[in-house]
Amino acid sequence: MDDTKKIAGVGPINIRDEGTWPGIDSRFRLIVVSALRSKQLQRGALPRITPDPLKRRNTSIALEEVKQGLVPFTVTFEDPKDNGSGNGNQMGIDEVD
Repeated sequence: MDDTKKIAGVGPINIRDEGTWPGIDSRFRLIVVSALRSKQLQRGALPRITPDPLKRRNTSIALEEVKQGLVPFTVTFEDPKDNGSGNGNQMGIDEVD
C-alpha cells in the first residue's frame, strides 16, 4: 500500500477554471503576468501575500498573487505598423510596491 499523503495545493496549478483568475483571459496572459511579478520578487519586491512555507519559490508566490487578484497589470494595444515589430500589444505590471 502507498502510505504517502497528498498535500493540498502542492503541484501543478490548475488554470482551466478562468473564473478564479481575476482579469486573466488566457493562459498566455497568466504566464506573462506571473513571470513579470516573479521577476519583481526576485529583484527584492515584497510579497503581497503571506507565503505558504511549502511554496517558497518566487514563481509559486507570483501565481498565488495573480490568482488572488493582487497583481495589477495593464495591456496596451499599439498599431503594428508604428513599432515595426509586428506585435500589436504589450503588457506590463503596474509598479505598486
